[in-house]
Amino acid sequence: MSTLPSPESTGPLREAALRAGFTADGLLELLGAPAYAALARGETVPAERATRGAESPAAVLTRLFLLRQQVPQETAAAVLPEGLVDGGGGWLRRGEDGALAATVDVRPYAGPDGQDWFVVSDLGCAVGGSAGARGQREDLVLGVGGASTTLAGMTVRTPVARALDLGAGSGIQALHASAHAGHVTATDLNPRALAFTRLTLALSGEAPAELREGSLFEPVAGETYDLIVSNPPFVISPGHRLTYRDGGMAGDELCRTLVGQAAQHLNDGGYCQLLANWEHLDGQDWRERLASWVPRGCDAWIVQREAQDPTEYAELWLRDGGDHRAVPGEYERRYDAWLAEFERRGVRGVGFGWITLRRTGAAVPSLTIEEWPHAVEQPLGPAVAAHFERAAWLRGLSDETLLAGHYTLAEDVVQEQFGAPGAEDPEHVVLRAGRGMRRAVRMDTAGAGLVGACDGTLSAGRILDAIAQLLGEDAARLRREFPARLRELVAEGFLEPVAGERAPGRAMRAQGRPPVG
Repeated sequence: MSTLPSPESTGPLREAALRAGFTADGLLELLGAPAYAALARGETVPAERATRGAESPAAVLTRLFLLRQQVPQETAAAVLPEGLVDGGGGWLRRGEDGALAATVDVRPYAGPDGQDWFVVSDLGCAVGGSAGARGQREDLVLGVGGASTTLAGMTVRTPVARALDLGAGSGIQALHASAHAGHVTATDLNPRALAFTRLTLALSGEAPAELREGSLFEPVAGETYDLIVSNPPFVISPGHRLTYRDGGMAGDELCRTLVGQAAQHLNDGGYCQLLANWEHLDGQDWRERLASWVPRGCDAWIVQREAQDPTEYAELWLRDGGDHRAVPGEYERRYDAWLAEFERRGVRGVGFGWITLRRTGAAVPSLTIEEWPHAVEQPLGPAVAAHFERAAWLRGLSDETLLAGHYTLAEDVVQEQFGAPGAEDPEHVVLRAGRGMRRAVRMDTAGAGLVGACDGTLSAGRILDAIAQLLGEDAARLRREFPARLRELVAEGFLEPVAGERAPGRAMRAQGRPPVG
């Protein structure tokens, strides 16, 4: 394992970075919004142009730690402590012409409560894999990418005693967990990743995590946690080339194994949240396959955000690995091998998405598996927690009890009416939520009438009786048929039980946090 900077030297570097304004806010001010956004996509040219000729301390550190540029020793000495400039701590190395270059990337990162954090990763990988691995070492460690921030944003952030970051990489999830967990354990099969996690936490000024080397749950056998979060090496590939993405198991077996083993490592009420890929196989419904993954005693919410055909999927990860820059013919050979493996396994597509488990011990679990490619609100964590609270509230609730309940319309819901111009009545009504998953649901006349009358004063049953009388409908029939729809409206957060009967959606939204990244 190559030598990495020492955690003991992070204090002086952190002080220098803060003094220089080398923070997320400072970087945005230095680069401007377009160049800042491009850097997050792995594109460095706009940032290089924005810092060309600039000698401010923030510009110097940006060139060193994000743009992989060498700077004269005297320039670095004006910004960094003498001990670091002379090579102490291992953050800088001297080139042949005497100029200094960084040994690792350091990315300023804004914490959810305004913390000035930093994520340390391999050179050229500060913003994730979007620029490609470029033929670098197998045990490469990436920095902050879109997947990292997606997972961080969807994680439930209620205070917990014990949290586990499984497959820690550069430590971004452990860093977030440190803000609300009493104890954080971080594991990874790659020892270099654990070293980077240690640096990320130390440079960010957070308490160290307990670091353990090993695959999946092996390093924490017999232990339980209140929160497990994982951005695992989920890529479905024909071989194990890059540790950060290729799990070394056939097909989607790694994700299936992780999900299946999670329950035995969760405390009651605990969450396991991860990103995953899964196969769409000939002759099988992908929803049924994923339902079979869910362990007993857990509620689950699985969301497919995107699905790609085998050619698109192979091209995506070949570019990620830098194979498009390989020697002539190598890209084509690997592409062919990928497609041959998919054909052998009967893979007709690959899904990308999120999996969240909550250990409840319920005999009848709540299981939601859906496709949702639309925009969502981030951070999504409060909406995730609210989803499971609503599922718990609805579990075992009889239709009679449901109709006897009092409800209010969620505060972020608006009504849209559609129909021909000038028509007396709309053809249909749509309810649209402005927060969380930003769902929309089409309503019939009775449903729209009930939702419009839900102000907490009357029970749902009483409202239905009034609607039946107004529309000339059979009240008994509405009471038989409507509970399923009412259950759906509550489950998806459009209607909330009044405070005295528990209001899970509103309670969870009160825990919202500002965006990260």
